[in-house]
Amino acid sequence: MEKLKLALVGSGKLNEIVAGALENGLLADYELVGVLGGKNKQKTADFAKRHQCQMCETIEELMALKPDYTAEAAAVQAVVDYAETILKAGSNLVVLSIGAFADETFYEHIKEVAKKTNTRVHIASGAVGGFDVLRTASLMSSTKVSIVSDKDPEVAAKMDFVADDIKETKDVETIFEGTTKGAIEKLPTQMNVAIATALASAGPEETAMEIQAVPGFKGDRYRIVLEGEEVQTDLTIFSRTSAIAGWSVVAALQNAVGPFVF
Repeated sequence: MEKLKLALVGSGKLNEIVAGALENGLLADYELVGVLGGKNKQKTADFAKRHQCQMCETIEELMALKPDYTAEAAAVQAVVDYAETILKAGSNLVVLSIGAFADETFYEHIKEVAKKTNTRVHIASGAVGGFDVLRTASLMSSTKVSIVSDKDPEVAAKMDFVADDIKETKDVETIFEGTTKGAIEKLPTQMNVAIATALASAGPEETAMEIQAVPGFKGDRYRIVLEGEEVQTDLTIFSRTSAIAGWSVVAALQNAVGPFVF
């Protein structure tokens, strides 16, 4: 059976996980054909050499390889810049930087492009989960959805809108309260989990979001609460590192071609 061609956007540690999974036989239906990196060309060249694929400098060059699937693990701007080109080239897209779809106009546009080109956009779960029950509950009735994100105070202090002295806090402090759409506007590179959850449920403008600085805490923890007329769920997910995001791309690629879809 001929293998599906896989292209990668991003040559960082998350796509290292994807490439490594392929080499270890976890993505046996695919072959890696090319990678498009960022400004650091040497880093991308090293990635391509390490994983025996072609280094590309433009999205057009990457799409010329005719990939069946393109997995993005780069940045929100990469999705904004490249999604339409990828879909129009006939490649299905696996997206990790889901924050791009907080822009409803862009989201609707890409949805239409996918329909017209008979391609699909697969949303990788990143550091969260439970999309199935969120979507199902939201179909059954109107829902109220909220997310609480716990952060290391050292990490919180690096956020532009947070005072540096948050690092010294002795108590749990709320550093943001609003909607997921408002959160992505303040933290465009850090709210992919929140946007994915919102897209699967109430929508970015209707999903409540709270970010807390928690003394002594390391890693990422998200608590998602959905309250519907017939279904309620309370889901807490902790991840020590960002590796779970890369592995979620692997899971999405497996799901795309597997005989059983989870």
